[in-house]
Formats: sequence, structure tokens, C-alpha cells
Amino acid sequence: MCQSEHMVRTLEQAIAELARLPETDQEQIGRKLLSHVEKLNALRAEIDNGLGSLDAGEGRALNVEDLLREKNSRDVAG
Repeated sequence: MCQSEHMVRTLEQAIAELARLPETDQEQIGRKLLSHVEKLNALRAEIDNGLGSLDAGEGRALNVEDLLREKNSRDVAG
């Protein structure tokens, strides 16, 4: 069995279990699942854009210490 067949079976099993839940629970879980899928799609698009810019030679060196310092200052301010 290939990985996509296993995923489909797992998803089918999850949907069958969801069908046994009250409608309000199904709705809530469905909204959360859709939100998760939308976030994954957005992340994949960002990764594809980043890879495209790297392939086009638009990358630049990254100073990890500066990045962490900037992130930490935003966390404290936010």
C-alpha cells in the first residue's frame, strides 16, 4: 500500500468517526480542519516563493544572531 492510499484510508476513517458526532461538533472540527489546510497551503506557497527567489539568485546571507535578536525584541514589544 502506498502512502497516499494509507492517508486516504486514514482520512476516510476519521470522516466516518466524525459522522457519528453531533452536528455542532462536526461543524467545529470541519472549520478547524479547513483552517489548518488553509495555513498549510499558505505556508507551501511561501516556501515555493522563497525557493523561487533563491533559484533566481535573490538570496542573501543570514545572520542568525541578528534574526534572533530582532525576533526577541518583537516578542518583548508585542
